[in-house]
Amino acid sequence: MNLLELDDVHVTHHRRGRDPVRAVRGVSLTVAPGQIVGLVGESGCGKSSLARVAVGLSAPTEGVVRFEGRPLEASRLRARAKDALGLQMIFQNPYASLSPRRSIGSQLLDGVRSPLPRQERAAEAARLLQLVGLDPDSRNRYPNQFSGGQRQRLAIARALAAKPSLVIADEPVTALDAFSSAQIVTLLTGLVRELGMGMLFISHDLSLVRAIADETAVMFAGEIVERGPSERVWNEPAHEYTKTLISAIPVIGPKTIRRKTAGTTPAAGRERNSHVG
Repeated sequence: MNLLELDDVHVTHHRRGRDPVRAVRGVSLTVAPGQIVGLVGESGCGKSSLARVAVGLSAPTEGVVRFEGRPLEASRLRARAKDALGLQMIFQNPYASLSPRRSIGSQLLDGVRSPLPRQERAAEAARLLQLVGLDPDSRNRYPNQFSGGQRQRLAIARALAAKPSLVIADEPVTALDAFSSAQIVTLLTGLVRELGMGMLFISHDLSLVRAIADETAVMFAGEIVERGPSERVWNEPAHEYTKTLISAIPVIGPKTIRRKTAGTTPAAGRERNSHVG
């Protein structure tokens, strides 16, 4: 059984005094246990709107979202239903996702399914910190005492507190430097394999998605225009937009930075200064 099923999902944003925006148009997508599905596309293509619907933070305008075989209802209150706690989200900004006024130990346990006895809370917070490669004794510290990469590890630890079966990671390394990004990606993929979770990994970086995802879905103007095994999408792209994304990826050569081309003419692979995403 698939953990997540998006069936012909549409999302339209209505804005007062302005025309509605169709952010997502008929998207169908699945994520199975132990599988990493990458969703890639440039900024503004509808990825984050789809992520919010997939995790139950907002309702689709049309279509159905199922989690573990059951329709997922959008949360109307701040507290999520207990049967939806197995679906967690990691946001792209680690600086905004943690409260500066509370200790790390108390925030990590926000997502536990059942309240823990006081004597067990410290031990569980320490376990979560250790799981994401942080000092278990740092649970009494505050977010401002951690680096950006460490804060994203804290956000991951908080998501894991609920023992989720599925995690949606929405651009989780965008705000980080290259070294921290590599560490976070390695951590996430290792946890998925170790814990048997599923993960929907959302990014504008196709080369990153290729490196970690079993399958890749390419999103353009609110639609999935291509989906398949990551290596096939990378090596044999079928859609022109996928080819454009690949050709825009910098490749470091001995004398210059050139653009990787796939299924394009030599002229399309000449140096260019444009940046996709």
